[in-house]
Amino acid sequence: MSRLTRAAWLYMAVVVTAAVLLLAHVLVQAMAGGQDYLLSRALLVLAVLFMICDSSPTTLTSRQSAWSPSSAATLAAVVLLGPGGAALVGATSLISLRRGGLRERAFNGAMYALSAYASGEAYLALGGHIGVPRPGLFPGIILPFAAAAAVHVAVNHGLLWSMLLLLPPSGASLQRGRLDLHLSLLLVSDLGYATLGLLIAALWHLVGPFAAVLVLIPLFVARWAMGQFAAQEGAYSATMAALCQAVETKDFYTRGHSERVSRGATLLARQIGMGAERVEAIRYAGMLHDVGKLGVPTKVLQKTGPLTEEELAAIQLHPMRGLEIVRQIGFLTEALDGIMHHHERMDGKGYPMGLAGDEIPEFARVIAVADAFDSMTSTRSYRGARSVGEAVAELRKCSGMQFDPVLVDAFIAALAQGRWDSQAAGQPPPAALPGDFPAQVAAQDHDDPTAPLRVVESR
Repeated sequence: MSRLTRAAWLYMAVVVTAAVLLLAHVLVQAMAGGQDYLLSRALLVLAVLFMICDSSPTTLTSRQSAWSPSSAATLAAVVLLGPGGAALVGATSLISLRRGGLRERAFNGAMYALSAYASGEAYLALGGHIGVPRPGLFPGIILPFAAAAAVHVAVNHGLLWSMLLLLPPSGASLQRGRLDLHLSLLLVSDLGYATLGLLIAALWHLVGPFAAVLVLIPLFVARWAMGQFAAQEGAYSATMAALCQAVETKDFYTRGHSERVSRGATLLARQIGMGAERVEAIRYAGMLHDVGKLGVPTKVLQKTGPLTEEELAAIQLHPMRGLEIVRQIGFLTEALDGIMHHHERMDGKGYPMGLAGDEIPEFARVIAVADAFDSMTSTRSYRGARSVGEAVAELRKCSGMQFDPVLVDAFIAALAQGRWDSQAAGQPPPAALPGDFPAQVAAQDHDDPTAPLRVVESR
Protein backbone atom coordinates (compact mmCIF):
# COMPACT_ATOMS: atom_id res chain seq x y z
CA MET A 1 0.00 0.00 0.00
CA SER A 2 2.71 2.45 -1.02
CA ARG A 3 0.24 4.94 -2.49
CA LEU A 4 -3.31 5.48 -1.34
CA THR A 5 -6.22 7.36 -2.83
CA ARG A 6 -8.30 9.68 -0.66
CA ALA A 7 -11.06 7.08 -0.64
CA ALA A 8 -8.58 4.44 0.58
CA TRP A 9 -7.33 6.74 3.33
CA LEU A 10 -10.90 7.45 4.41
CA TYR A 11 -11.78 3.75 4.35
CA MET A 12 -8.70 2.87 6.40
CA ALA A 13 -9.55 5.58 8.91
CA VAL A 14 -13.10 4.25 9.27
CA VAL A 15 -11.94 0.64 9.76
CA VAL A 16 -9.23 1.57 12.28
CA THR A 17 -11.57 3.92 14.18
CA ALA A 18 -14.25 1.22 14.34
CA ALA A 19 -11.72 -1.25 15.72
CA VAL A 20 -10.40 1.21 18.32
CA LEU A 21 -13.92 1.96 19.53
CA LEU A 22 -14.70 -1.76 19.62
CA LEU A 23 -11.59 -2.60 21.63
CA ALA A 24 -12.29 0.27 24.04
CA HIS A 25 -15.82 -1.06 24.51
CA VAL A 26 -14.48 -4.58 25.09
CA LEU A 27 -11.98 -3.42 27.72
CA VAL A 28 -14.51 -1.23 29.55
CA GLN A 29 -17.08 -4.03 29.55
CA ALA A 30 -14.52 -6.59 30.73
CA MET A 31 -13.31 -4.43 33.62
CA ALA A 32 -16.81 -3.33 34.62
CA GLY A 33 -18.21 -6.85 34.45
CA GLY A 34 -15.38 -8.42 36.36
CA GLN A 35 -14.51 -10.76 33.50
CA ASP A 36 -11.26 -12.50 34.27
CA TYR A 37 -10.06 -13.33 30.74
CA LEU A 38 -7.98 -10.12 30.60
CA LEU A 39 -5.47 -11.74 32.95
CA SER A 40 -6.00 -15.33 31.86
CA ARG A 41 -3.32 -17.65 30.54
CA ALA A 42 -5.57 -18.42 27.58
CA LEU A 43 -5.49 -14.81 26.36
CA LEU A 44 -1.72 -14.62 26.72
CA VAL A 45 -1.04 -17.98 25.06
CA LEU A 46 -3.42 -17.37 22.15
CA ALA A 47 -2.03 -13.86 21.61
CA VAL A 48 1.49 -15.30 21.45
CA LEU A 49 0.30 -18.03 19.06
CA PHE A 50 -1.36 -15.42 16.87
CA MET A 51 1.80 -13.27 16.77
CA ILE A 52 3.97 -16.27 15.89
CA CYS A 53 1.70 -17.17 12.97
CA ASP A 54 1.19 -13.58 11.84
CA SER A 55 4.91 -12.76 12.03
CA SER A 56 5.88 -15.50 9.59
CA PRO A 57 3.37 -15.43 6.72
CA THR A 58 3.96 -17.35 3.51
CA THR A 59 4.53 -15.00 0.60
CA LEU A 60 2.52 -15.92 -2.45
CA THR A 61 3.72 -15.17 -5.99
CA SER A 62 5.70 -12.06 -6.85
CA ARG A 63 5.57 -10.86 -3.24
CA GLN A 64 2.17 -9.37 -3.94
CA SER A 65 0.22 -11.17 -1.23
CA ALA A 66 0.87 -13.30 1.82
CA TRP A 67 -1.00 -15.93 3.81
CA SER A 68 -0.77 -16.84 7.47
CA PRO A 69 -2.69 -19.47 9.49
CA SER A 70 -3.28 -17.03 12.37
CA SER A 71 -7.06 -17.46 12.16
CA ALA A 72 -6.65 -20.66 14.20
CA ALA A 73 -5.67 -18.54 17.21
CA THR A 74 -8.58 -16.10 16.88
CA LEU A 75 -11.11 -18.90 16.40
CA ALA A 76 -9.75 -20.70 19.47
CA ALA A 77 -10.20 -17.42 21.37
CA VAL A 78 -13.82 -17.26 20.18
CA VAL A 79 -14.54 -20.56 21.94
CA LEU A 80 -12.38 -20.07 25.03
CA LEU A 81 -12.80 -16.33 25.64
CA GLY A 82 -15.76 -15.09 23.63
CA PRO A 83 -16.02 -12.19 21.12
CA GLY A 84 -14.15 -9.67 23.27
CA GLY A 85 -11.18 -11.92 23.94
CA ALA A 86 -11.02 -12.93 20.27
CA ALA A 87 -10.93 -9.25 19.27
CA LEU A 88 -8.02 -8.61 21.63
CA VAL A 89 -6.12 -11.59 20.21
CA GLY A 90 -6.69 -10.35 16.63
CA ALA A 91 -5.54 -6.83 17.57
CA THR A 92 -2.09 -8.16 18.45
CA SER A 93 -1.35 -8.08 14.71
CA LEU A 94 -0.40 -4.47 15.42
CA ILE A 95 2.73 -5.61 17.26
CA SER A 96 3.61 -8.69 15.21
CA LEU A 97 7.02 -8.96 13.59
CA ARG A 98 5.61 -8.85 10.06
CA ARG A 99 7.25 -6.21 7.88
CA GLY A 100 5.26 -3.11 7.14
CA GLY A 101 4.72 0.45 8.24
CA LEU A 102 2.40 1.75 10.92
CA ARG A 103 -0.58 2.13 8.59
CA GLU A 104 -0.35 -1.47 7.36
CA ARG A 105 -0.05 -2.72 10.92
CA ALA A 106 -2.94 -0.56 12.09
CA PHE A 107 -5.17 -1.73 9.26
CA ASN A 108 -4.25 -5.40 9.73
CA GLY A 109 -4.82 -5.20 13.47
CA ALA A 110 -8.17 -3.51 12.97
CA MET A 111 -9.18 -6.02 10.30
CA TYR A 112 -8.35 -9.02 12.49
CA ALA A 113 -10.03 -7.50 15.56
CA LEU A 114 -13.27 -6.76 13.72
CA SER A 115 -13.42 -10.15 11.98
CA ALA A 116 -12.68 -11.96 15.25
CA TYR A 117 -15.37 -10.05 17.13
CA ALA A 118 -17.94 -10.63 14.37
CA SER A 119 -17.18 -14.35 14.35
CA GLY A 120 -17.58 -14.46 18.13
CA GLU A 121 -20.99 -12.82 17.91
CA ALA A 122 -22.04 -15.34 15.26
CA TYR A 123 -20.85 -18.15 17.52
CA LEU A 124 -22.95 -16.86 20.42
CA ALA A 125 -25.98 -16.20 18.22
CA LEU A 126 -26.13 -19.89 17.30
CA GLY A 127 -25.85 -21.06 20.89
CA GLY A 128 -22.10 -21.56 21.15
CA HIS A 129 -20.63 -22.19 24.61
CA ILE A 130 -17.91 -19.85 25.95
CA GLY A 131 -15.16 -21.61 27.86
CA VAL A 132 -13.28 -24.89 27.68
CA PRO A 133 -15.58 -27.26 25.76
CA ARG A 134 -16.42 -30.47 27.58
CA PRO A 135 -17.02 -33.75 25.72
CA GLY A 136 -20.77 -33.41 26.23
CA LEU A 137 -20.84 -30.25 24.07
CA PHE A 138 -19.90 -32.20 20.95
CA PRO A 139 -21.20 -32.42 18.28
CA GLY A 140 -23.58 -29.54 19.09
CA ILE A 141 -20.74 -27.03 19.21
CA ILE A 142 -19.66 -27.79 15.65
CA LEU A 143 -22.40 -25.81 13.87
CA PRO A 144 -21.88 -22.57 15.86
CA PHE A 145 -18.12 -22.89 15.36
CA ALA A 146 -18.51 -23.51 11.61
CA ALA A 147 -20.64 -20.37 11.36
CA ALA A 148 -18.02 -18.42 13.33
CA ALA A 149 -15.27 -19.61 10.99
CA ALA A 150 -17.30 -18.64 7.92
CA VAL A 151 -18.05 -15.18 9.31
CA HIS A 152 -14.39 -14.68 10.26
CA VAL A 153 -13.20 -15.51 6.75
CA ALA A 154 -15.95 -13.46 5.07
CA VAL A 155 -15.35 -10.32 7.14
CA ASN A 156 -11.57 -10.60 6.90
CA HIS A 157 -11.54 -11.01 3.13
CA GLY A 158 -14.32 -8.45 2.69
CA LEU A 159 -12.37 -5.76 4.54
CA LEU A 160 -9.18 -6.58 2.62
CA TRP A 161 -10.86 -6.63 -0.81
CA SER A 162 -12.63 -3.35 -0.12
CA MET A 163 -9.25 -1.74 0.51
CA LEU A 164 -7.75 -3.23 -2.65
CA LEU A 165 -10.63 -1.95 -4.75
CA LEU A 166 -9.92 1.58 -3.52
CA LEU A 167 -6.22 1.52 -4.35
CA PRO A 168 -5.04 3.24 -7.56
CA PRO A 169 -4.88 0.86 -10.57
CA SER A 170 -1.13 1.19 -11.01
CA GLY A 171 -0.55 0.24 -7.41
CA ALA A 172 -2.92 -2.66 -7.02
CA SER A 173 -4.06 -4.19 -10.31
CA LEU A 174 -1.47 -6.97 -10.12
CA GLN A 175 -2.11 -7.51 -6.44
CA ARG A 176 -5.85 -7.75 -7.00
CA GLY A 177 -5.24 -10.17 -9.84
CA ARG A 178 -2.99 -12.36 -7.70
CA LEU A 179 -5.45 -12.45 -4.83
CA ASP A 180 -8.25 -13.17 -7.28
CA LEU A 181 -6.26 -16.05 -8.70
CA HIS A 182 -5.60 -17.50 -5.25
CA LEU A 183 -8.98 -16.58 -3.76
CA SER A 184 -10.50 -20.05 -3.76
CA LEU A 185 -7.28 -21.55 -2.35
CA LEU A 186 -7.07 -18.90 0.36
CA LEU A 187 -10.71 -19.28 1.34
CA VAL A 188 -10.48 -23.06 1.61
CA SER A 189 -7.17 -22.82 3.49
CA ASP A 190 -8.52 -20.25 5.93
CA LEU A 191 -11.65 -22.31 6.60
CA GLY A 192 -9.63 -25.49 6.92
CA TYR A 193 -7.08 -24.12 9.33
CA ALA A 194 -9.73 -22.23 11.27
CA THR A 195 -10.91 -25.67 12.40
CA LEU A 196 -7.63 -26.00 14.25
CA GLY A 197 -9.03 -23.34 16.55
CA LEU A 198 -11.66 -25.80 17.72
CA LEU A 199 -8.95 -28.42 18.13
CA ILE A 200 -6.98 -26.06 20.38
CA ALA A 201 -10.08 -25.38 22.47
CA ALA A 202 -10.92 -29.10 22.75
CA LEU A 203 -7.35 -30.06 23.71
CA TRP A 204 -7.29 -27.32 26.34
CA HIS A 205 -9.43 -29.56 28.55
CA LEU A 206 -6.70 -32.22 28.46
CA VAL A 207 -3.35 -30.43 28.22
CA GLY A 208 -4.14 -26.79 28.95
CA PRO A 209 -1.98 -24.11 27.26
CA PHE A 210 0.23 -26.84 25.77
CA ALA A 211 -2.58 -27.33 23.23
CA ALA A 212 -1.31 -24.27 21.37
CA VAL A 213 2.16 -25.81 21.13
CA LEU A 214 0.76 -29.06 19.75
CA VAL A 215 -1.19 -27.21 17.06
CA LEU A 216 1.87 -25.20 16.01
CA ILE A 217 3.17 -28.32 14.26
CA PRO A 218 0.30 -28.73 11.74
CA LEU A 219 0.12 -24.94 11.37
CA PHE A 220 3.72 -24.72 10.25
CA VAL A 221 3.37 -27.80 8.08
CA ALA A 222 0.56 -25.86 6.39
CA ARG A 223 2.83 -22.85 6.05
CA TRP A 224 5.55 -25.03 4.50
CA ALA A 225 3.04 -26.51 2.01
CA MET A 226 1.87 -23.05 0.96
CA GLY A 227 5.50 -22.02 0.65
CA GLN A 228 6.17 -24.88 -1.74
CA PHE A 229 3.17 -23.85 -3.82
CA ALA A 230 4.48 -20.27 -3.93
CA ALA A 231 7.97 -21.47 -4.84
CA GLN A 232 6.56 -23.51 -7.73
CA GLU A 233 4.71 -20.50 -9.10
CA GLY A 234 7.85 -18.42 -8.62
CA ALA A 235 9.74 -20.95 -10.72
CA TYR A 236 7.07 -20.65 -13.42
CA SER A 237 7.48 -16.87 -13.48
CA ALA A 238 11.26 -17.18 -13.57
CA THR A 239 11.00 -19.53 -16.54
CA MET A 240 8.79 -17.04 -18.37
CA ALA A 241 11.15 -14.17 -17.60
CA ALA A 242 14.19 -16.12 -18.82
CA LEU A 243 12.51 -16.94 -22.14
CA CYS A 244 11.43 -13.32 -22.60
CA GLN A 245 14.94 -12.11 -21.87
CA ALA A 246 16.34 -14.53 -24.43
CA VAL A 247 13.96 -13.16 -27.08
CA GLU A 248 14.71 -9.54 -26.24
CA THR A 249 18.46 -10.17 -26.28
CA LYS A 250 18.10 -11.37 -29.86
CA ASP A 251 15.53 -8.76 -30.93
CA PHE A 252 16.67 -5.88 -28.75
CA TYR A 253 14.56 -3.12 -30.33
CA THR A 254 11.47 -4.58 -28.66
CA ARG A 255 12.97 -4.71 -25.18
CA GLY A 256 10.15 -4.69 -22.60
CA HIS A 257 7.56 -5.43 -25.30
CA SER A 258 6.64 -8.89 -23.99
CA GLU A 259 5.98 -7.63 -20.46
CA ARG A 260 3.83 -4.76 -21.74
CA VAL A 261 1.82 -7.04 -24.03
CA SER A 262 1.29 -9.31 -21.05
CA ARG A 263 -0.04 -6.36 -19.04
CA GLY A 264 -2.27 -5.23 -21.89
CA ALA A 265 -3.66 -8.71 -22.51
CA THR A 266 -4.35 -9.13 -18.79
CA LEU A 267 -6.10 -5.76 -18.70
CA LEU A 268 -8.32 -6.72 -21.63
CA ALA A 269 -9.01 -10.19 -20.23
CA ARG A 270 -10.26 -8.70 -16.98
CA GLN A 271 -12.32 -6.12 -18.85
CA ILE A 272 -14.26 -8.83 -20.69
CA GLY A 273 -14.77 -10.84 -17.50
CA MET A 274 -12.37 -13.76 -17.88
CA GLY A 275 -11.95 -15.89 -14.76
CA ALA A 276 -8.84 -15.62 -12.62
CA GLU A 277 -7.19 -18.80 -13.96
CA ARG A 278 -7.70 -17.74 -17.59
CA VAL A 279 -6.38 -14.26 -16.79
CA GLU A 280 -3.24 -15.82 -15.36
CA ALA A 281 -2.89 -18.06 -18.43
CA ILE A 282 -3.23 -15.11 -20.79
CA ARG A 283 -0.59 -13.26 -18.77
CA TYR A 284 1.81 -16.07 -19.57
CA ALA A 285 0.69 -16.09 -23.21
CA GLY A 286 1.40 -12.37 -23.50
CA MET A 287 4.86 -12.82 -22.05
CA LEU A 288 5.70 -15.65 -24.45
CA HIS A 289 3.83 -14.60 -27.58
CA ASP A 290 7.07 -13.82 -29.46
CA VAL A 291 9.22 -16.63 -28.06
CA GLY A 292 9.26 -18.16 -31.55
CA LYS A 293 11.63 -15.40 -32.62
CA LEU A 294 14.33 -17.56 -31.09
CA GLY A 295 13.87 -19.75 -34.16
CA VAL A 296 14.13 -16.86 -36.64
CA PRO A 297 17.59 -15.90 -37.95
CA THR A 298 18.90 -12.78 -36.24
CA LYS A 299 19.79 -11.16 -39.57
CA VAL A 300 16.12 -11.40 -40.59
CA LEU A 301 14.84 -9.86 -37.34
CA GLN A 302 17.31 -6.98 -37.64
CA LYS A 303 17.04 -6.38 -41.37
CA THR A 304 16.34 -2.76 -42.34
CA GLY A 305 15.32 -3.24 -45.96
CA PRO A 306 12.52 -5.17 -47.66
CA LEU A 307 12.29 -8.87 -46.90
CA THR A 308 12.64 -11.63 -49.43
CA GLU A 309 9.84 -14.17 -49.67
CA GLU A 310 11.98 -16.66 -47.78
CA GLU A 311 12.65 -14.13 -45.01
CA LEU A 312 8.97 -13.26 -44.80
CA ALA A 313 8.18 -16.97 -44.47
CA ALA A 314 10.71 -17.22 -41.62
CA ILE A 315 8.99 -14.31 -39.85
CA GLN A 316 5.55 -15.82 -40.36
CA LEU A 317 6.69 -19.13 -38.92
CA HIS A 318 7.66 -17.62 -35.58
CA PRO A 319 4.27 -18.39 -33.92
CA MET A 320 4.70 -22.06 -34.85
CA ARG A 321 8.29 -22.02 -33.64
CA GLY A 322 7.03 -20.56 -30.39
CA LEU A 323 4.53 -23.38 -30.00
CA GLU A 324 7.29 -25.93 -30.59
CA ILE A 325 9.47 -24.30 -27.93
CA VAL A 326 6.91 -24.11 -25.12
CA ARG A 327 4.36 -26.82 -25.86
CA GLN A 328 5.92 -29.19 -23.29
CA ILE A 329 5.45 -26.64 -20.48
CA GLY A 330 2.35 -28.22 -18.98
CA PHE A 331 0.90 -25.26 -17.08
CA LEU A 332 0.53 -23.07 -20.19
CA THR A 333 -2.58 -24.97 -21.44
CA GLU A 334 -4.81 -22.43 -23.25
CA ALA A 335 -1.92 -19.98 -23.51
CA LEU A 336 -0.52 -22.12 -26.32
CA ASP A 337 -3.41 -21.04 -28.59
CA GLY A 338 -2.55 -17.41 -27.96
CA ILE A 339 1.10 -17.97 -28.81
CA MET A 340 0.28 -19.91 -31.96
CA HIS A 341 -2.40 -17.67 -33.46
CA HIS A 342 -1.80 -14.09 -32.29
CA HIS A 343 -1.00 -12.95 -35.86
CA GLU A 344 -4.21 -14.27 -37.37
CA ARG A 345 -6.65 -11.64 -38.70
CA MET A 346 -10.41 -11.46 -38.55
CA ASP A 347 -10.53 -11.26 -42.36
CA GLY A 348 -8.47 -14.46 -42.72
CA LYS A 349 -5.39 -12.71 -44.14
CA GLY A 350 -3.17 -13.39 -41.15
CA TYR A 351 -0.68 -16.14 -40.40
CA PRO A 352 0.35 -18.89 -39.82
CA MET A 353 -2.95 -20.72 -40.53
CA GLY A 354 -5.09 -18.05 -42.19
CA LEU A 355 -7.90 -18.46 -39.66
CA ALA A 356 -10.80 -15.99 -39.75
CA GLY A 357 -13.40 -14.66 -37.31
CA ASP A 358 -14.39 -16.99 -34.51
CA GLU A 359 -12.01 -19.64 -35.84
CA ILE A 360 -9.28 -17.65 -34.11
CA PRO A 361 -8.95 -18.65 -30.44
CA GLU A 362 -10.05 -15.98 -27.99
CA PHE A 363 -6.61 -15.81 -26.36
CA ALA A 364 -5.05 -15.04 -29.74
CA ARG A 365 -7.59 -12.28 -30.46
CA VAL A 366 -6.89 -10.69 -27.09
CA ILE A 367 -3.12 -10.79 -27.54
CA ALA A 368 -3.40 -9.37 -31.07
CA VAL A 369 -5.03 -6.19 -29.73
CA ALA A 370 -2.55 -5.77 -26.88
CA ASP A 371 0.38 -6.55 -29.19
CA ALA A 372 -0.58 -3.93 -31.76
CA PHE A 373 -1.36 -1.29 -29.12
CA ASP A 374 2.02 -1.66 -27.45
CA SER A 375 3.84 -1.66 -30.76
CA MET A 376 2.18 1.62 -31.75
CA THR A 377 2.65 3.34 -28.39
CA SER A 378 6.27 2.26 -27.87
CA THR A 379 9.37 3.95 -29.20
CA ARG A 380 10.92 2.06 -32.08
CA SER A 381 14.33 2.58 -33.65
CA TYR A 382 12.68 3.92 -36.83
CA ARG A 383 10.05 6.19 -35.19
CA GLY A 384 8.93 7.69 -31.91
CA ALA A 385 6.05 6.35 -29.85
CA ARG A 386 2.56 7.26 -31.04
CA SER A 387 0.07 8.73 -28.63
CA VAL A 388 -2.62 6.60 -27.05
CA GLY A 389 -5.20 8.53 -29.08
CA GLU A 390 -3.44 7.72 -32.36
CA ALA A 391 -3.16 4.06 -31.39
CA VAL A 392 -6.85 3.93 -30.47
CA ALA A 393 -7.77 5.49 -33.82
CA GLU A 394 -5.72 2.83 -35.62
CA LEU A 395 -7.33 0.02 -33.61
CA ARG A 396 -10.76 1.35 -34.58
CA LYS A 397 -9.68 1.60 -38.22
CA CYS A 398 -8.55 -2.04 -38.24
CA SER A 399 -11.49 -3.29 -36.17
CA GLY A 400 -13.36 -6.06 -37.93
CA MET A 401 -10.61 -6.58 -40.50
CA GLN A 402 -7.56 -7.28 -38.38
CA PHE A 403 -8.92 -7.20 -34.83
CA ASP A 404 -12.02 -8.50 -33.08
CA PRO A 405 -14.33 -5.44 -32.84
CA VAL A 406 -15.75 -6.55 -29.48
CA LEU A 407 -12.29 -6.80 -28.00
CA VAL A 408 -11.22 -3.48 -29.51
CA ASP A 409 -14.21 -1.77 -27.89
CA ALA A 410 -13.48 -3.48 -24.57
CA PHE A 411 -9.82 -2.46 -24.67
CA ILE A 412 -10.70 1.14 -25.46
CA ALA A 413 -13.23 1.10 -22.61
CA ALA A 414 -10.50 -0.11 -20.23
CA LEU A 415 -8.21 2.68 -21.41
CA ALA A 416 -11.00 5.23 -20.90
CA GLN A 417 -11.37 4.02 -17.31
CA GLY A 418 -7.73 4.87 -16.69
CA ARG A 419 -6.76 1.26 -16.13
CA TRP A 420 -3.67 1.44 -18.34
CA ASP A 421 -0.71 3.20 -16.73
CA SER A 422 2.00 3.61 -19.36
CA GLN A 423 4.54 4.52 -16.69
CA ALA A 424 3.77 1.40 -14.68
CA ALA A 425 3.78 -0.70 -17.81
CA GLY A 426 7.18 0.69 -18.66
CA GLN A 427 7.80 2.04 -22.14
CA PRO A 428 11.44 3.12 -22.21
CA PRO A 429 13.22 4.13 -25.40
CA PRO A 430 15.09 1.30 -27.08
CA ALA A 431 18.43 0.39 -25.60
CA ALA A 432 21.53 1.82 -27.22
CA LEU A 433 22.56 -0.30 -30.15
CA PRO A 434 25.95 -1.95 -30.34
CA GLY A 435 28.47 -0.03 -32.39
CA ASP A 436 28.62 -2.60 -35.20
CA PHE A 437 24.88 -2.27 -35.96
CA PRO A 438 23.48 0.30 -38.36
CA ALA A 439 21.68 3.30 -36.89
CA GLN A 440 18.30 2.22 -38.20
CA VAL A 441 17.46 -1.29 -37.13
CA ALA A 442 14.28 -3.29 -37.35
CA ALA A 443 12.31 -1.06 -39.66
CA GLN A 444 10.42 -4.26 -40.40
CA ASP A 445 7.83 -4.33 -37.61
CA HIS A 446 5.42 -7.24 -37.92
CA ASP A 447 3.49 -6.11 -34.80
CA ASP A 448 2.63 -2.58 -35.94
CA PRO A 449 -0.49 -2.43 -38.19
CA THR A 450 0.66 0.96 -39.51
CA ALA A 451 4.00 -0.43 -40.70
CA PRO A 452 3.35 -3.49 -42.87
CA LEU A 453 6.24 -5.69 -43.88
CA ARG A 454 7.86 -4.89 -47.20
CA VAL A 455 8.57 -7.88 -49.39
CA VAL A 456 10.66 -8.27 -52.54
CA GLU A 457 10.58 -11.26 -54.81
CA SER A 458 13.35 -13.81 -54.39
CA ARG A 459 15.80 -14.29 -57.22
